[in-house]
Amino acid sequence: MRDETPEQAAPLRSGYTTGSCATATSLAAARLLLVGVVSDVAEIVLPKGQIVPMPLVFCRFHESAEHGTREVAEAGTVKDAGDDPDVTHGAIVFARVRLVAAPDVIFRAGPGVGTVTRAGLTLPVGEPAINPVPRKMISDHLAELAAEHAYQGGFELTIGVEGGEALALKTMNPRLGILGGLSILGTTGIVRPFSCSAYIASIHQGIDVARANGYTHLVACTGNASEDAMRKHYGLPDIALIEMGDFAGAVLKHLKRVPVARLSMCGGFGKLSKLAAGHLDLHSRNSSIDLEQLAQWAAEHGADAALQTAIRAANTSQQAVALARAQQVPLGDIVCQHALAVARDIVPTEVSVEMFAIDRQGNLIGAAQ
Repeated sequence: MRDETPEQAAPLRSGYTTGSCATATSLAAARLLLVGVVSDVAEIVLPKGQIVPMPLVFCRFHESAEHGTREVAEAGTVKDAGDDPDVTHGAIVFARVRLVAAPDVIFRAGPGVGTVTRAGLTLPVGEPAINPVPRKMISDHLAELAAEHAYQGGFELTIGVEGGEALALKTMNPRLGILGGLSILGTTGIVRPFSCSAYIASIHQGIDVARANGYTHLVACTGNASEDAMRKHYGLPDIALIEMGDFAGAVLKHLKRVPVARLSMCGGFGKLSKLAAGHLDLHSRNSSIDLEQLAQWAAEHGADAALQTAIRAANTSQQAVALARAQQVPLGDIVCQHALAVARDIVPTEVSVEMFAIDRQGNLIGAAQ
């Protein structure tokens, strides 16, 4: 288990992607095969030119029934995500390399790395889930190593993650049709703490996969409760349910580029009130619930002065909506209407949009279309 975040603010530490880990371990294993050097550190160059030494936990020959002595080498490193809440933090990423005659790099999915089974991703169906940038990083480093030692052949490369199959269940991979393990990811080689770029990328992937598989009605939800409510409401399969978390803007902006016929969005009343106020990132560090705004909207729909005062003084947004409902002021519907207006300003007109708000028990308390 990772240490708790300290109470005192401190600079957040960056880490390295699984793509960087795979590159370092591939390079070390290939070097062992070509020149017999056992490495305890592998130095790699990231896509933007940074030179990074990555420590290895093993670098050795790997013997199996299929391949004989010293035909395959393997190296492993511990994935360090820095202070980013990454499920792969602390996992061992490893590479097994075998020399082959054809001057190319052949990628295989090892234990803990998934395989693409649905269209719509950047990789074709049947390919190991090793994304394009990590593939290029690995290929470039191996090409440089081969040139350095006048090696004319190629490399068969198997990337694995210890425990990756179980870790993948905590990600969106199963829903995206990436089965059997994790994806090897990264575009810069560096994990920026709380940058959320990986989460946003998975939202985009979820939309792309659903569209590529013929789904024209997508449902974007902020969490499990809203997802359960929408699954019950529409009966859609998981592939059509997009787990957007706090990133409503990631859904809306992506659908601006790749529209669908119909979008339903569902979230807790508090988060949806932030979208209604124009915030596209619904996390508490970037937006807050505006009780004054809620009171004003309630006033526009008949709330008396006493109710307005009570809403402004409410401890939570859930208390505010309960107070309004007790006096027949449909604050849930009102917030959904404003959130709908924000969404319609972003997505193309051909996308039919609707909004749903739920309470903490997962009950629908507002809707607009």
